[in-house]
Amino acid sequence: MRITRHFSQLWENRNPTAAYLSTYFFFAALRLVLVFVPQLGYVHPDEFFQSVEVMTGDHFRLEHTRTWEFNNTMPVRSITLPWALLRVPWSFYEFVAMYVREFWHLELINSYAYLVFPRLIYTLISYSNDYCMYRICRLYGLRHEIRLLALASCWVLLVFGTRTFSNTLELAMCAWLLCLVAECMLRTNTVVFKKEFLEEKYDKAASISERVKIWKLKNALPAHNLQHMFAMSSICVAGVFNRPTFLLFGAPMVFFWLLRGMGTRSVTFRDFNLRIGLFCLCALPALLLFIFCDSLYYQHLTVGELHMLQLGIDNFVFTPWNFIKYNLDSAQTASHGVHPCYVHLLINVPLLFNVLGVASLGAFAQLLLRFFCAEYQLLPKFQSIVSLMSGAIFVPLFFLSLINHQEPRFLLPLTFPLLLLHAPKLITGFTPVYPFQTQHPLLIWFYKRLLCSRVSAPHLLRIWYVCNVLLTLFFGFIHQAGMFPLAQRMSHVVATKPTATHVHLLTSHMYSLPLHLVNVPSSSLQHFNPQTHQRYRRQRDFYLYEYGGLALDNLMYKVKLISANCELKRNGVKRLRYKIYLAIPAALSGELHEALQRSNASSYLNFELVSVFYPHLSTEAFPRLQGRHPCDVDAPHWTHDDLRGTCAVEQPPTLSFAYLSRQFSSFVHQFGLALYEIDVRRKQSKTTATHTLDLDTAPATPLPESSA
Repeated sequence: MRITRHFSQLWENRNPTAAYLSTYFFFAALRLVLVFVPQLGYVHPDEFFQSVEVMTGDHFRLEHTRTWEFNNTMPVRSITLPWALLRVPWSFYEFVAMYVREFWHLELINSYAYLVFPRLIYTLISYSNDYCMYRICRLYGLRHEIRLLALASCWVLLVFGTRTFSNTLELAMCAWLLCLVAECMLRTNTVVFKKEFLEEKYDKAASISERVKIWKLKNALPAHNLQHMFAMSSICVAGVFNRPTFLLFGAPMVFFWLLRGMGTRSVTFRDFNLRIGLFCLCALPALLLFIFCDSLYYQHLTVGELHMLQLGIDNFVFTPWNFIKYNLDSAQTASHGVHPCYVHLLINVPLLFNVLGVASLGAFAQLLLRFFCAEYQLLPKFQSIVSLMSGAIFVPLFFLSLINHQEPRFLLPLTFPLLLLHAPKLITGFTPVYPFQTQHPLLIWFYKRLLCSRVSAPHLLRIWYVCNVLLTLFFGFIHQAGMFPLAQRMSHVVATKPTATHVHLLTSHMYSLPLHLVNVPSSSLQHFNPQTHQRYRRQRDFYLYEYGGLALDNLMYKVKLISANCELKRNGVKRLRYKIYLAIPAALSGELHEALQRSNASSYLNFELVSVFYPHLSTEAFPRLQGRHPCDVDAPHWTHDDLRGTCAVEQPPTLSFAYLSRQFSSFVHQFGLALYEIDVRRKQSKTTATHTLDLDTAPATPLPESSA
């Protein structure tokens, strides 16, 4: 008891710094735990279709979707970084899985591994943001505890940092580039100050021996002009090939690196021009490597042409230029969605960074006000860490706002500089001193009621925690979260189906399903049988139809069309059996029932609810307070619906506990993804049924696999 009481007293009396660090380590560990849980939320299709879908599908020879960005004619996505980060680790993982399968009889290559292993790699990369934050704080004597806490608890790191977005890599590269630039700026300022101090002492020296001593000290100063140049130029090349928008994020950082020491006697325009020239030369090796790898992958350059030295300009692919050409066409970018120019500033920044996003916008507005009021003495020095971070935030934000397609994930690289500048406000409040130059009563009231530390400091950290936890729960575990359980279910269906059976899956009002998670071997590539040492092609037996936000009446037409085609093949020569599934948000179950009645297909189409995957929320189909329970629009209930356990709109509202509980139950159960199996009702005479094998239960003759 005495020991327990002693530890409790130590815990209660610990200093705030230790409290912030312990909370940081909790969130840093949580980031890794959320990889293995895993988060089932589906933030955006680009999480899979810009890297993982293609790389995993190619490596394991699975059915996968190769989007238009990876076409061989005009590819806009570089393959070098995804290859290095996914294909190479997959090779090691496959090697380990082979021995685990041999000695422990465990299968490590499955849908769970396809989801978790790439996320683990990107999550480990995200920890470099933490290191860069700690490094800069230590260099400049800043408080690293609250900044690390803000970074680790931000939902950007907890959700986007654990996902396979190209923006996640862009965030890490910007953090490394900022860290290197900040270190170079500090070293240059220190060396230039010492050099000019020694030059003044040299001019004032009275004796030759004193001048010799000062001259030796001056020559002993370390070089600073070209520090970290090769690393920075390589990061810039990799960042541009990862996402060409890195030009907007990296340009102000490189500009600050080029401008170090300008305005002093030691650094002139000759040094500035020398830095530019050598920076470009150091970027050439990485540039040639990326171009060479992309050209080989997209088959513009072959080994034979390389061996014969039959090379031309058409043999090389420069994917960033293709990306820029595509996005310069406003009509093409508009096909992905058109947004007003203020969306990034007024919506995406507060969404990503909540109170700190608002604080950063207010601080920048204050800087602009001081600049236009000619209060230059109140502005930070141009070659300071504050100016570097401000430029890294608002220069790319301005140019990205000029693009008509704006998504929150495009602003992920702003996370590092924004939190480094404004994270201390979580404990100090918006501003500890009166920030305005004029003593206007309205400004004084605004400062005392909202901005001062006494009012804002007690609440900002709580608001920060609440907002980030809610956004992590929504985007990490609720938004489109039924996708992965659906893929696992279809993987089981395909693996356990009878031979010569085709599986058809229709989806509506949900994001695209990554095919590699279904774990179906490719039908377009050759496979190798290690037992017979023969190569063969598998016949395609899984078909995916994605209809986005198609109206349910049109969806029913597609269902009838596919089922009719499957019936023709079933009654044909090969007697191909089939299974048809429909995945749709549970909130649309009632509308699906009504569309089926309107289509006059209920007499021969039977919809059976197989499963509902919880939770799942599609913004295209929000749950309704008086929506029907998905389990009660199952096919067995459609003919004799007695409204038992339902909250149908036909039921007259009565303010009873039973009615309200049914309403609440129905509302909650609409947060799911309903999977229906569709069967065709067949009329068959009793005589025929007793003397004929049922095609649904009789084993079919397997189709021979064509060998190559």
